[in-house]
Amino acid sequence: MMFPQSRHSASSQQLKFTTSDSCDRIKDEFQFLQAQYHSLKLECDKLASEKSEMQRHYIMYYEMSYGLNIEMHKQAEIVKRLNGICAQVLPYLSQEHQQQVLAAIERAKQVTPPEMNSIIRQQLQAHQLSQLQGLALPMTPLPLGLSQPTLPAVTTSSGLFSLSSLLASQAQLAKEEKASRDGADSHREEDGDKSD
Repeated sequence: MMFPQSRHSASSQQLKFTTSDSCDRIKDEFQFLQAQYHSLKLECDKLASEKSEMQRHYIMYYEMSYGLNIEMHKQAEIVKRLNGICAQVLPYLSQEHQQQVLAAIERAKQVTPPEMNSIIRQQLQAHQLSQLQGLALPMTPLPLGLSQPTLPAVTTSSGLFSLSSLLASQAQLAKEEKASRDGADSHREEDGDKSD
């Protein structure tokens, strides 16, 4: 009689033991999956923010390239019209002047990469100077032994990149100026309301 009872209690203990082990295992697995889900969610959020940042950059570069494309077509049209004017005026010049003008026109068509680098460098320097003047910073002389910072040599590809960064900074400056003007206008309106 005693023997079947002890066997029943042993199997009952074993069943409880395996049930609690299974619950612990399930709990551990659930916690592991929850931690994995949390890390994947953080990674997903990070990727989503990177995606939106990339889309913002894409839109900015698209607008810049569109603006450059329009500017290029505009300049091409200007060149075509100026070329037509030169062709109309040329016959009215004396033979000697015609030769000089034709030679000058041919020289003007021969733009070399070093000349382009020089032009881009001048535009960048003028832009930097206008930025400094726009900020109304006093131009203090440099201490002895220091020289003015110079721009690095510009290659054709870096020249285009410099030009695009120049346009991007101009667009950013325009946005900041508009925002500051809007802020100043709203302050004036508030001051006007107070005086009334």
